[in-house]
Amino acid sequence: MMRSNPPTLSPDLFDMRPRDIDLGPGVRFLRGFALPDGQALLASLALVTLAAPFRHMVIRGGRRMSVAMTNCGSLGWVADESGYRYDPTDPRTGNPWPEMPDVFCNVAIRAANAADFDGFAPDVCLINRYEAGARMSLHQDRNERDFDQPIVSVSLGLPAVFLWGGSSRTDRPRRILLEHGDVVVWGGPARKTYHGVHRLSAGDHPLTGRFRYNLTFRMAG
Repeated sequence: MMRSNPPTLSPDLFDMRPRDIDLGPGVRFLRGFALPDGQALLASLALVTLAAPFRHMVIRGGRRMSVAMTNCGSLGWVADESGYRYDPTDPRTGNPWPEMPDVFCNVAIRAANAADFDGFAPDVCLINRYEAGARMSLHQDRNERDFDQPIVSVSLGLPAVFLWGGSSRTDRPRRILLEHGDVVVWGGPARKTYHGVHRLSAGDHPLTGRFRYNLTFRMAG
């Protein structure tokens, strides 16, 4: 059976293509940056998830996150009713998180360098899996120890609308279409910007089926 193309998102959902926009100092969109490594990234992702399967974490108040998550690297981001933290072991298995694949590290470091953040050495890759209806509310990445280090975010699979807010959760976010292979890097004055992902539309990507994957690299330890 032939697969359908990924869904076409209405132009009124987003400002314009990432290559055409400026979101301010400290933010860099790298349109299609990870495309040459896309299949290698997905192959390595499959191996990571064999050792540390995706799970829907439950946060304070007993709410189950719509996005499925796992990690690789020397630390992993976890959430439960006690809060959010980085942990060297997978709470589900009691084992260390899988090592970060070389192709993951290479893409993250090259992207950081391209955005003028030299010396980035990620020790965490938080992996999010979205399917139709999943979303990520506006939030800050603030569980890391060193806010001088950037965040590198790699999109794989179905397109999604990235929400780029401001210094307050109440700031109205801009909406930016992210497609397979796009990378966003932010740090410096933009490091604590609120951001999220709009509810994912149903679709079928030739490489990832009905899913979108997001690899988020941080230096947390």
